[in-house]
Amino acid sequence: PVRTCIACRQTGDKRELVRVVRTATGVVVDPTGKQAGRGAYVHQTLSCWQILFQKRGLLANALKYELQPVDFERLQLYCARFTSV
Repeated sequence: PVRTCIACRQTGDKRELVRVVRTATGVVVDPTGKQAGRGAYVHQTLSCWQILFQKRGLLANALKYELQPVDFERLQLYCARFTSV
């Protein structure tokens, strides 16, 4: 399956992207891609995550949810693993 990265708007195979999901407890990264909830896809690159953090409305619009500070903290912890741009 082909998905579109919400940050760079390029398409790619579902396995190349990571799914971010709105759940009852907030926004989380779904490494399996199968968690229940409204989701959005982002490339697993630092550059796409930086765009996502700079333009905070992208993720909020995609998930139809106003992100809380704790949601951004979770996403930044996940993003800290990336070493390539």
